[in-house]
Amino acid sequence: MSEANAQGTPGDKPAPKANPAVFLRQVIAELRKVVWPTQKQLVNYFWVVLVFVLVFMLLVSLLDLGFGRLAFWIFGGAN
Repeated sequence: MSEANAQGTPGDKPAPKANPAVFLRQVIAELRKVVWPTQKQLVNYFWVVLVFVLVFMLLVSLLDLGFGRLAFWIFGGAN
């Protein structure tokens, strides 16, 4: 789509709304264009995401523990 068509002119009317059946057909047509990952890729992505989340959970937990102890030390908490 060219920029002129995408932006339209100030006097253009908005496109009419599609009914749910047309919307559903368009969604299915778009999903058919998707390149789905293979099972091997999916398993690989799962492990990458799992390791990433676990590393950041560890990082945030250590920061929370450190800042908590620092706050107790500064404000005179018990031991």
